[in-house]
Amino acid sequence: VQLQASGGGLVQTGGSLRLSCAASGRTFSGVTMGWFRQAPGKEREFVAAINWNGGSTYYTDSVKGRFTISRDNAKNTVYLQMNSLKPEDTAVYFCAADPGGIYYLPDEYDYWGQGTLVTVSS
Repeated sequence: VQLQASGGGLVQTGGSLRLSCAASGRTFSGVTMGWFRQAPGKEREFVAAINWNGGSTYYTDSVKGRFTISRDNAKNTVYLQMNSLKPEDTAVYFCAADPGGIYYLPDEYDYWGQGTLVTVSS
């Protein structure tokens, strides 16, 4: 079972990036998927989550209105569209799958990708 995150990079303040997380080894079409991020010297924090069919999405307050999580179950892939990026969005972004309980707690997730670095310059 593998989650492969991609799409990170260097962008200026106000720019956009689209992260992708492709799953392989099993289907994740029936489980909640999440994105987390970790900035240097900080704990991993919840960014967004989406339920199994995309009917429900959840965001941390700091990204509401700027980030959009979506999924394509046919492709076994989840996305994070990030607009109006700010320097404080700089972090390594991780995708995760199948939380056993509370979707915004990292410890609840069973599967993790390797992370992709997003750097927003001021």
